[in-house]
Amino acid sequence: MTIHVIGAGMAGLAAAHALATQGQAVTLHEATPGAGGRARALPDGTDNGTHALIGCNTAALGFLDAIGARQYWVQPEPGGLPVHDCADGSSRLVALSPAGWWNGARRPAGVSWGGVLAMMAMALPFKDRTIAEAMAAHPAFLRGFVDPLVIAALNTPSAEASTRRLGQVLRKLGAPGAARLFVASRGLGPDLVEPALAVLATAGAEYSPGSRLRAIQVREGRATSLTFQDQDVMLGAADRVVLALPPWEATRMLPGLPAPDAFAPIVNLHFAFQPGGEVRFLGLLGALCQWVLVRPEGVAVTVSAGDAEAEQDVEELAPRAWAEILAAVRAFHLPGDWPLAPPPCRVIKERRATPRQRPGPIPAPPRRPLANLALAGDWTWPDLPATIEAAICSGQAAAREILR
Repeated sequence: MTIHVIGAGMAGLAAAHALATQGQAVTLHEATPGAGGRARALPDGTDNGTHALIGCNTAALGFLDAIGARQYWVQPEPGGLPVHDCADGSSRLVALSPAGWWNGARRPAGVSWGGVLAMMAMALPFKDRTIAEAMAAHPAFLRGFVDPLVIAALNTPSAEASTRRLGQVLRKLGAPGAARLFVASRGLGPDLVEPALAVLATAGAEYSPGSRLRAIQVREGRATSLTFQDQDVMLGAADRVVLALPPWEATRMLPGLPAPDAFAPIVNLHFAFQPGGEVRFLGLLGALCQWVLVRPEGVAVTVSAGDAEAEQDVEELAPRAWAEILAAVRAFHLPGDWPLAPPPCRVIKERRATPRQRPGPIPAPPRRPLANLALAGDWTWPDLPATIEAAICSGQAAAREILR
């Protein structure tokens, strides 16, 4: 039996790892030159985004353990997330878990008992509505904590984001240590993708980059062959397929699958400046950017749910972003000779980074739409919004299903 895993994003890597380490013969196909999907590293070593994990991402952290990469993920802000408000110039350290708000110095801006109760109510199975509606009576807390959480977890503005979807995240944050923040100290390539590929190679899996799937032939409820750009692969009676593609590609291969059809962008700016020092992670309010990731080798910022920014070029974005970075750096006294003028900058745009997490039914495609084919991908995991955690959970579930 050969199992063909189509797509080497995080879902495909997780599925291939689960199968290959059980002794299965796995071929991992990837349309692009490199693995990782939306968590990939670019050819010059730059990450495509400022991805982070938190303590409740147990599947993702377990995957890092399994591929021997956990040691490279560091907790940059154990004392609280440094948050700078570019609107009024204020700065504070914020505990990411409400359990840490007993310390008044670690409370987010605008926090109140009523606001906390309104936020926690979204973890209960009440009517699904927009987060802006649910928090309408607590605008300061919405701005100071809830909205940044919504943007980070759902990549959808609070005015259109689903309380049901945020509730899935809030329920995960209740455990001790669930809100601890982790980032890759060197980057997603060396600290995630490359270790995963190395373990797959050791387990005997075959990796085929630049292998784009064009079509799947189906007969009597089974996939019978896979058409790639350079070859046709006939599937034997015992062969299996894990389809780990984004929703627009999966529905092109298998029309009729329930799938999201509206997406939100993420824009990332990477500045060629090497500050040295330790890895740091800062939050911004009232700004173009939401997050600043400072590594010794470079500085990156994220603009989530930035529909307008996705249409702008580097000449418009870089000066605004760099001014915000400088304000946060000065507020928290980060070391380094930070220039006033923005350094050379590279803009990475994921125009369909995640589904828009709006109120309403959550698409739930079958895990096994064909007898010998299972689906993977963060969009196939209805228990969480589109995250690295959801992708890995879906990949591992597809591996279990295809062997069932």
